[in-house]
Amino acid sequence: MDNLTHLGSETNYGFNYSPELLETFDNKHPQNDYWVKFNAPEFTSLCPITGQPDFATIYISYIPGEKMVESKSLKLYLFSFRNHGDFHEDCINIIMKDLIQLMDPKYIEVWGKFLPRGGISIDPYANYGKVGTKYEELAWYRMQNHDLNPETITNR
Repeated sequence: MDNLTHLGSETNYGFNYSPELLETFDNKHPQNDYWVKFNAPEFTSLCPITGQPDFATIYISYIPGEKMVESKSLKLYLFSFRNHGDFHEDCINIIMKDLIQLMDPKYIEVWGKFLPRGGISIDPYANYGKVGTKYEELAWYRMQNHDLNPETITNR
């Protein structure tokens, strides 16, 4: 765990999108399928057109492979979107792709529940399962059936 630089140290908040803030540690149970879930109710980003802030709760659920994301680094990373201008759907896909590149999970889903602005809310959802595995089939199943029940993996 010597590679964890944020945990236990003074927090310096950045104000620009910074995927390099993300850190990992070894999964002690890579042979097990289990959920790791994060709920981040204070996510903010900026509308790329108006510059107005957008507020959301970001839900990240994944089944780890060999590596796991360290939670403080994830918090700092999500905070780095504070001055980032992008559409809601883009933010969710960027977060998912950064986490896939970081830790190569067996399965991951990222869901953003954005607060209404202008009378409408947007809840983009993205998922990914390793190609050629049961997790790829799970990702496809959940998207096709709008099945976001975490028990699905244990029942398939």
